[in-house]
Amino acid sequence: MAWAPKEPVIPIADRFIQLAYDPGISPKGGGLPGLSVLKTVVNSINLFGIVAVVGALAVSLGVWAWGHHSGGHQAEANGKKGAVVAAGAALGLGAANGIVAFFSALGSQVQ
Repeated sequence: MAWAPKEPVIPIADRFIQLAYDPGISPKGGGLPGLSVLKTVVNSINLFGIVAVVGALAVSLGVWAWGHHSGGHQAEANGKKGAVVAAGAALGLGAANGIVAFFSALGSQVQ
């Protein structure tokens, strides 16, 4: 048998340190073309969503009022649900940028 060098023994703690290696990747603008176009498209989608929510809220409030004045309890309940859902959607659309920024910053703190 020929002599062959043994593989070095790596302690288990060093193996976990290697798993926690920081690749040094972070979000950076300007790396790919079209970023400004993508931002414009997303802003437009958000605007369309907000306009749709205004319409949904108006319809829901109309159904709520009609159901209340006509004695249609089912229509009144559906109008209330629609108004709450529209308000929640408006909250989500308005806070989308802040929510993503918050969780992105929170995620960047994970070590």
